[in-house]
This record gives sequence, C-alpha cells and structure tokens, in this order.
Amino acid sequence: MAWRKHKPKRKALDKHSVASDTEAMLQLSGNSSLPEAPLGTLVDLRQGDAAVLHTIDLPGDDARRLMEMGFLPGMRVVAGNSAPGGDPRVFQVDGSEIALRRETAKQLKIRLETKKPVRPV
Repeated sequence: MAWRKHKPKRKALDKHSVASDTEAMLQLSGNSSLPEAPLGTLVDLRQGDAAVLHTIDLPGDDARRLMEMGFLPGMRVVAGNSAPGGDPRVFQVDGSEIALRRETAKQLKIRLETKKPVRPV
C-alpha cells in the first residue's frame, strides 16, 4: 500500500471575518482648543456658586453614602448657607439640601461652571 501525502486543506475565506489588526478604532474627543477649568473643592465655593462634581476622594463607605444622597460625578452642586462658624455647610444637589463638614467637602473635587453663578434671592 502506498502512502499519499495529503496537502493541508485551506480554510475557505469568510467574507464577514475581520482580522484583529484591521479593525477600525473610533476615538471621540472634545474641542481641545477650549481650556479646561481647573479642579477645586466644594470648600472653594461661595454661597450661591455652582459647580459640577468631578471626583470623590473618600473611602468606599463614605463615598457610597454621599453618592446615595446625590453627590455623583457630573451632578451640579450649588453652595448654600453655612453655620455661624462656617462648619458645617449646606450644599444643594439633585433637589436636596445636604450639610457637609469642611473635612468632607475638601475631598469632593469640582469644576466651576462657566455660566453665571446662581445667587439666592
């Protein structure tokens, strides 16, 4: 009996397959010509000033509790009244007024809004 050499079968071309090195990537970016507002903290706001919450630099349980109260990145925060000594201070977020101590408010990073701040009447 004679052994025949078998040629390896070629895989059929699949018109719908795409090699990983030919995939297209899409990157979205904003207008880089606009300067970004520097980060501050909630302590930096004066009464009536508004800002957008950027990050919360607190331990997990504390950060989770603040997020449950409405302090989520991207939310608008307005500074309200403070106690006579300046601590605690009231902030309006998501339709609620919440008092935070200065030490906690220092850990919430914000970007100031470019619009005119809201002043209480």
